[in-house]
Amino acid sequence: MQLGALCKKRLSVFSISLGCPKNRVDTEHLLGSLGFAIYPVKHIGRARLIFINTCAFIEPAVKESIHTILSIVEHVKTCKRKPFVAVGGCLVGRYGREELAKEIPEVDLWLPSRDLEKWPILLRTALGEDGEENFFGRFLSTGPSYAWLKIGDGCRHACSFCTIPQIRGGLTSYTMQGLVQEAKRLLENGISELDLVAQDVTAWQGENGESLVHLLDSHSSLPKLLWLRLLYLYPSGLSEELLRFVSERGFPLLPYFDIPLQHSHPQILERMGRPFAKDPRFILEKIWRFVPHAILRTTFIVGFPGETEAQYASLCRFVEEGHFQHVGVFAYQREEGSRAYDYANQVSSSVAEGRKRTLLEIQEEVSARKLEKYVGENMDVLIDSVNPEWPGLYNGRVWFQAPEVDGQTYISGLGPMLVPGNMVNAEICESESYDLKALV
Repeated sequence: MQLGALCKKRLSVFSISLGCPKNRVDTEHLLGSLGFAIYPVKHIGRARLIFINTCAFIEPAVKESIHTILSIVEHVKTCKRKPFVAVGGCLVGRYGREELAKEIPEVDLWLPSRDLEKWPILLRTALGEDGEENFFGRFLSTGPSYAWLKIGDGCRHACSFCTIPQIRGGLTSYTMQGLVQEAKRLLENGISELDLVAQDVTAWQGENGESLVHLLDSHSSLPKLLWLRLLYLYPSGLSEELLRFVSERGFPLLPYFDIPLQHSHPQILERMGRPFAKDPRFILEKIWRFVPHAILRTTFIVGFPGETEAQYASLCRFVEEGHFQHVGVFAYQREEGSRAYDYANQVSSSVAEGRKRTLLEIQEEVSARKLEKYVGENMDVLIDSVNPEWPGLYNGRVWFQAPEVDGQTYISGLGPMLVPGNMVNAEICESESYDLKALV
């Protein structure tokens, strides 16, 4: 779906966006702002433009990005008409276009992440095509039910394990006016759910000093908006003002808190450079004091340098307490350029991976217990798509399931309302470890 004015010229595009939703939004903005009517193709040989948006946050992401580029380059060699190959994103931001151009000269254009605003004009110029000038749009790739709204870029924090500030630069907040306009366009095109994303959503600040609460207030009253979700909330940014607003405003603003705690042990948190080196239970208690019905998601890093068996066991007990509906777990990756790269007592990758598996098993039991409580209830379900394998089955989500990272709700039934993008009321009839099943 292309948002914006209709373009006369068409451009066939094969695109790949790796990594996080923030990258996906960057890709959508680029394709929607080139000044062409984008025609997506599934085969490289039919494309005029190949665009790869890369991730380079951790070593596995770097390897995936390089493997993807090299695979595309080899495929391009077999094409009768050579497509134009452009690569952007974090890989370019981390290693630089000059170095990458030496290693992979087959790529026609490298686009650093810090030049995001210039991407459309740089690519249009390189293509030698005259698109419609000053055209601003967005080529949506998420389907009819939800879209991510990126509210800023870069990061002002200095976590010892992270290279994002070096790759993406310091914090930049997008303007209130621009975000409201984009949100309106998304909703006018049938999107029901907006998911606000940034490296740290709580750090957003408007051009006139507005806080995140002001941004939420301006969005939560927009017509046709069913759900407004916040993703990537830095723990220290959860102010009483924000929590009080979430509690008092209610729907469409969801009481869903995605807080990357990263660990629970104070010594590990301190070594990580997190701005809170105390018991993270204080943060959870603060949330529940203002929003008793809040649902929590978090991420943890296991195998951080110096993490002892006792500290890991403390983390396991913390997860067993059952605070979180959703948990993501990452085995620590030693990243060159981060402070933790030179830390002593590095934990072996095999030990870190084992700790990851065990922690995920603990959370699986927690999640299963939590979901079981909803069996027999009637709940609103947002339909994302038709299930490709089973006729009469639809993939959807209840309010505490964020798209692409949490579980799903599978809906069975018939009727005119069972269309992707619609909200239906359904009875939860069964639960699994991470998913729900419902009947209309």
